[in-house]
Amino acid sequence: MASSSSSALPRFGHRFQSNYQVEKLVHGVFSLSSTFVLPSLVLAASGGCSYQSRSGIGRILCLAPQLCDPETLTVDWSELAIGEARSDDELLASVRLRVRSFYEFNQSFNIEGHKEYVVEREFEALKERVAGKRTGIKRGSCINITAPLSHLSNRADDLCRECKYNDNEEQRVVIATLDLNQCLCLADELPGKKPEGSGPDIPRAYVSNVCVAKELLRNGLAYALVLNSKDVARTWGITDLYVHVAVDNVAAKRLYEKTGFTFESEEPAWQARFLNRARRFLLWQGL
Repeated sequence: MASSSSSALPRFGHRFQSNYQVEKLVHGVFSLSSTFVLPSLVLAASGGCSYQSRSGIGRILCLAPQLCDPETLTVDWSELAIGEARSDDELLASVRLRVRSFYEFNQSFNIEGHKEYVVEREFEALKERVAGKRTGIKRGSCINITAPLSHLSNRADDLCRECKYNDNEEQRVVIATLDLNQCLCLADELPGKKPEGSGPDIPRAYVSNVCVAKELLRNGLAYALVLNSKDVARTWGITDLYVHVAVDNVAAKRLYEKTGFTFESEEPAWQARFLNRARRFLLWQGL
């Protein structure tokens, strides 16, 4: 990914499973989890891999980058804005981007209704995290990169239709998103070791749910999101920031190394087998 600096962007103020068969496809960037908090950024690596959910309902396919929309659009960074979501409308647009990026639904009866069901479940969970009402999470934030609708119209019609929202009478589109959560640990994930201690006020946070629109990959958007998440975490008083990544995902590890993360621990093989997924590294960064 290109190393685009988030300082060039205007800053806003601090500011899923059913009876249907679902294939969770990825287009370069995705997260793996059967919980509402998707635990990691995973970039598609050459050779590919697959993940079977514990329920047996969902499957995630990791595709080689060259197989994932080789031609993507470029962005004008002067038109973009990055910051914490400021409204429910923007949160909903963020969720729609995640669903269109992480999932491909097999053709079935009432497929659009099922998509809306998935969107609504994730939307309610995201609102709870951001409001600090999710058990085990002291504080949560959804950080987005957005573009004016006019900047993308006629170039990415599906993205504009699904992920647009109103911001002070201007129509914008969420083109990249992630979550930042202050908590002891994320569900089904290795807990961080720093700082020592326990309790809801521990200054530890996790980056998760990184998502970039498939039409706009390789523009440095994920890099800019991670940098901005560090800025937000510092305003919260966070001293230790964590992220989980698949052990064989070279591209994702390279991204995190560029933004200052280092190795802390590795998920035991038995735990990965129990959760039916690739093993994870836990990466740490002091702020």
